[in-house]
Amino acid sequence: MAAAGEASNQAFGLNWPYPLFLYQTEGIERLLTNRSVLLADEMGLGKTIQAVAALRILAARREIERVLIVCPVGLIAQWRRQIRIWAPELTVSTALGSRDQRKAAWRAKSALHLSSFESVRADLAAEPAIAGRPWDVVVIDEAQRIKNAKSDVAAAAKSLERARSWALTGTPLENRLEDLLSVLDFVAPGAFDPKAMGVGLRGLMSRVQLRRRRAEVLGDLPPKFASVIALDLAVTQRAAYRKAEEKGTVWLRSLGRELRISHVLELILRLKQICNFCPETGDSAKLDDLRPRLEALTAANAKALVFSQFVEEPFGVLRLARELRAFRPLIVTGGMDQPARSASLESFERDQTRRVMVLSLRAGGTGLNLTAASRVIHFDRWWNPAVETQAEDRVHRIGQTRSVEVTAYICADTVEERIAAILEEKRALFADLIDGVAAPSLGRLDLDTLLRAAAPAF
Repeated sequence: MAAAGEASNQAFGLNWPYPLFLYQTEGIERLLTNRSVLLADEMGLGKTIQAVAALRILAARREIERVLIVCPVGLIAQWRRQIRIWAPELTVSTALGSRDQRKAAWRAKSALHLSSFESVRADLAAEPAIAGRPWDVVVIDEAQRIKNAKSDVAAAAKSLERARSWALTGTPLENRLEDLLSVLDFVAPGAFDPKAMGVGLRGLMSRVQLRRRRAEVLGDLPPKFASVIALDLAVTQRAAYRKAEEKGTVWLRSLGRELRISHVLELILRLKQICNFCPETGDSAKLDDLRPRLEALTAANAKALVFSQFVEEPFGVLRLARELRAFRPLIVTGGMDQPARSASLESFERDQTRRVMVLSLRAGGTGLNLTAASRVIHFDRWWNPAVETQAEDRVHRIGQTRSVEVTAYICADTVEERIAAILEEKRALFADLIDGVAAPSLGRLDLDTLLRAAAPAF
């Protein structure tokens, strides 16, 4: 496998604005020569660049005329930027905004049409320009968005008539084997035979998946160090936690045969929130530890990202930003419009006085390049280890020149500690199936497992 330093500004008979690494040219070659590709490189290796470059080459060869790129709405600006840099001769029509704006965009004569999953789903039946004739290529970015085969978004993406199917994601499997199978159903419709589960899946993955890890292709990428900080809850937090746990256990027992996983998840959510802040006093063991850490980081001229799965007061990003106002933190959440989001990201990158950014895990965990930071702090943990890794790799990616330190908080003797054990099991399963292209039996998180995490006294 090529090393990071082996790069060239010339490849495939074209001039490129920046050198392409050899592993990227290998990825481009795979896209050029295969109609079904699951580009599953680890985050930060330039999947978007590889896809744009391949589209530019195919257009130069006159092999394609009509391309659809579907991505989360928060990544539209990044796709437009990468197209402008890597394929400036290709025209782009962006189907977003009001119904009339999208209608005009769909009907525009452009080489590339760029839209969100939601817009494609909403417009598919009503807009002939989408489904009236086949697309030469359909690219879906963050392809884990179609992991639920029964969702309208997945159905819309898979219904698009196309000659080439490219799916980009660093996490083709997030939780369940079915997640991966749904993505594969877009990449290679009908190619998987469930009767030959193990051998069939392994063979299909070997044919369509291209996955490279940073350790393999970027030997000079600075190291990433991870640590977990276990904290005891503040006295008031512990009292509130015990009260909520006991009350929740009684409630779950009262449900009897009506008990469902959703009920347990509701209790888990409540307990996780209390691990962040006491709902009565606002006390927080995590915040007490975080403040001096940020003081030391900013004194050392480092920049830090602080992630939380929660957004609103009194437990999430908005609460953290208020409590950390002395650091003048910037914010990124899913509720921000695109201009505000872009302004926040640009300020963090360019303004040396803005050293702390607080992000919701879902909004800030995908598609962003935040190499101005070298510290990542998980204020709370998410069920899915792949989502956490995505968030960390906003920092640990091409362009990073410093070692990256990742810190995760866990409150001892709480649901957080028990969830952490489940997370480690999931990390092992992901490495086995995706990186090893194997097909182990993946079980769902059953009711008993969730109960042990939420209410051990049940």
